[in-house]
Amino acid sequence: MRSIGEMARDSGLGVSALRFYDRAGVLVPARVDPASGYRWYAPEQLDEARVLARLRRAGMPLADIRLVLAGWSGADADLVRRLLRAHLRRLELGLAEARSEFSTLRALLDHRENPMTASPRTGTVRLSLASSELAGALDAVRFAVGNDPELPMLGGVLFDVEDDALHVVATDRYRMAVARMTAAGHGGPREQVVVPARLVDAMRALLEGDEPARFAVEADRVTLEAGERQVSGQRLAHDFPDYRRLVRLPAGQRVVVDVPALREALETGPVRAAEAGEPGPSARDVSVLATTDDRTVTVRGDGDADGDSVGVDRGFLLDALAAADRDRLVLEFGAAPTAPLAIRRTDDAGTFSLLMPVRLDH
Repeated sequence: MRSIGEMARDSGLGVSALRFYDRAGVLVPARVDPASGYRWYAPEQLDEARVLARLRRAGMPLADIRLVLAGWSGADADLVRRLLRAHLRRLELGLAEARSEFSTLRALLDHRENPMTASPRTGTVRLSLASSELAGALDAVRFAVGNDPELPMLGGVLFDVEDDALHVVATDRYRMAVARMTAAGHGGPREQVVVPARLVDAMRALLEGDEPARFAVEADRVTLEAGERQVSGQRLAHDFPDYRRLVRLPAGQRVVVDVPALREALETGPVRAAEAGEPGPSARDVSVLATTDDRTVTVRGDGDADGDSVGVDRGFLLDALAAADRDRLVLEFGAAPTAPLAIRRTDDAGTFSLLMPVRLDH
């Protein structure tokens, strides 16, 4: 007999997935300890679990998976082949429909004359900034810069200038960070500049003194001066997503947390591996967060997760806590476990980060 942990290790299905498929009646353990509730699996169930893992990665509906496993265990090869062919036809039809929709979307983008890779800009920006504030803003968002070569517009930090405010923004799709600071000297319309990550890092290295910093953009060139030092480079010739739409979230439950205590709980508490097929980087450690009646945040074990729990990438959350640079922060949980988790400073409403949750229902 295999324990649920051994079954998870050998089959490629996570412990939470095995529990889910037990509750769904798809892969029921051979024995459940009546005292502890612990699940045990027979040796022959490993083959079924591996088949189930492959079907799940292929996106087969649960009802069909149940029939495939029934045919597999009953040696009904004809039924299994028919179900596999039917699902493959659905996938091929879905791919053809998706290709058609994407072709239409590309045509609409071309018609709007607003492609993701835009022509060089000609706008001019000149700002006077406090070096320490700009350094703090870059530190607050740098961790969220993307590195996907398929999405080069996310490979830098957006400098969004409007009136007397500068917002710096970064996102890799799974997390987003925003910082706001005051700026002087810009009297024109709103301007947006995406500064590549390497140039951002060079700028940050320049901001070690107390002297004012001067940020300038002329055509496609970005320059930062601080005292007698200067760094300069090309802006990214891409449009950044409309982050303002992405941060308009309905108010959720707000909990003030002690950051050192939460960090220790994350580093020493239970985690589970991200399930196959979940969006986001692979091989992630997922922490399950929940709030208690006395408005504290706990890190739950995998078996304790319920409908009010939120799964987050542990490394991403630790990065966000470090970037916020405060001993007390506000965690804002959305109305549903699928809503982003917001990490906000208690003393600065304009600086915050969002983490996309990791699905816990499998």
